[in-house]
Formats: sequence, structure tokens, C-alpha cells
Amino acid sequence: MVGLKPPEVPPPAAVKFLSAGTAACIADVCTFPLDTAKVRLQIQGEVRIPRSPSTVEYRGVLGTLSTMVRTEGPRSLYSGLAAGLQRQMSFASIRIGLYDSVKQLYTPKGAESTGLAARLLAGCTTGAVAVTCAQPTDVVKVRFQAHAALPDSARRYSGTVDAYRTIAREEGVRGLWRGTLPNIARNAIVNCGELVTYDLLKDALLRAQLMTDNVPCHFVAAFGAGFCATVVASPVDVVKTRYMNAGPGQYRNVLSCLLALLMQDGLAGLYKGFVPSFLRLGSWNVVMFISYEQLQRAAVLARPAPP
Repeated sequence: MVGLKPPEVPPPAAVKFLSAGTAACIADVCTFPLDTAKVRLQIQGEVRIPRSPSTVEYRGVLGTLSTMVRTEGPRSLYSGLAAGLQRQMSFASIRIGLYDSVKQLYTPKGAESTGLAARLLAGCTTGAVAVTCAQPTDVVKVRFQAHAALPDSARRYSGTVDAYRTIAREEGVRGLWRGTLPNIARNAIVNCGELVTYDLLKDALLRAQLMTDNVPCHFVAAFGAGFCATVVASPVDVVKTRYMNAGPGQYRNVLSCLLALLMQDGLAGLYKGFVPSFLRLGSWNVVMFISYEQLQRAAVLARPAPP
């Protein structure tokens, strides 16, 4: 099975918008444990400078997942999933679903094809706009993934709605937008790494006639996009996760968070949790892009034919 054939008429922006959000939710459900493992590896030992070997709780992806299941139960792997799905419906719909439309805005009139600059500008634009709109959901997701490791008596939130209320009450509404600037930087980079790389790889495979526009082609392009995105975005992702998970006053600003990380772990700390980041982002991209392409095609086929 190679999936539905591409439609002759491109799907409208509304179909891309809804398909992107739905596909991202499907990908999140499939890969959320890897995301949780990534967050745990990124934040462990962050308040201990210098860190001693005895403070290391998680070792590697499988070790992190097995430790969580053994000490917290299987449900801990999906702690924060509700906020994650809320985030994807608002976030991925914008950054992925509107990418093609924004790309056309940056493409000069009469151009035969879209250049690299227009693709990069479109990726940065939709990534920044999406973060601005969906930042509170990202903050809550990270807090849940990190705090699930705490004993029940030390947990600050009883649920997703309570987390929004508590953060707004204790840290102000600005607390829900904590880490917006590093998140904008991260997602502008990730968006370019994912969407532009996917776009270029897919076009290259089709132009060279190595593959047809179907699931195997989407798989190869998505895997390459996930690897590129992980390499360029991991340093920003680590700082973003640390800063968003921090309590009030722990770091003065993003720069102080970065400096504390470098003092504690050196440059290698910027790639802390790289393996789960790649496993998660690579598999997430594969599931998301394949689902996205197929959902678009299914939606176009389901539309009634014009009279």
C-alpha cells in the first residue's frame, strides 16, 4: 500500500490547517513518551552545580523510560499529554498548515519555482506566529512532564486547567508566556529544519524521479527533516526547557539560564537529551508528514464534486 494519490487540485488553506493540527496530534500520541524522556534528561540535575555522578537519575533513552515506568508507573510516560494535544491543535495548525500559503506570499510573482529564501522566511514566520499563540500550552506541557517525577505532596498542579490557573495566579499572566523568546528562536529554527528540509528533499526526489509522490517518498523526506531539525534546534531546546520549567526567580533571564547550563555541563550540555530528541523528532516527523499528506488527500477526495 502506497497511500492515496495526490489530487490534481491543491487542497485549500482550511484543509491544510485542520489536517496539520490533526496529523500533529496523531504524531504526539505515538511519540509522547520519547518527548517526556527528552525533557527529563534535559532538566535533571539543573539545580546542582557542580553535579556529582550520584545525582544522575536517568541514563539514556531506554534507561529513562524504564526508570519512569518502574518508579512512577506507565501513566507517567504520558504526563502532560492533554496540554500537548492542545498545543498541537493550536501550534501545528499554524506553523505547518499555513506554511504553503505564506511561502506563496514570499514568492515573487511570475517565478517558476519557490526559492530557498522564500521557504526559509515562510518557515520563520509561521513558526514565530505559532509560538506566540500557543506558548501557554507549551509551558503547561513542560511543567507536567517535569513535575511527574515529584512525589504527590510536592506536585503543584492537579490537572491541566489547574496548571493554567495556578501559573497565572502565582507568576502572573506573563508566567504563561515564560520562555517565549527562546521558544520563538527554537521553533523558527525547527520549522525551517523540518518544513524547508522536507520541502527540498521531497522536490529533489520527485524531480530526479527517484520516487513518486506517495508514502515512501514522504517517509524519506520526513526522516531527513527530523534529523536536520534536531541538530540545529537541540541547543535552543535545552535552554527553553530549563527556563520554562524553572520556578520564579531561579533564573534572571534566558541568558542566565544558558550561562548556568554552560557552567554546569559545558558545551556538551547544549546537546543534553540529543538521542531522545532525535528519536522523538525523527519519528514525530515521519508520522506527522505521512498523516498530513494522507489527511489532505482524503479531505479533497471527500469533498463533493462541483456541479
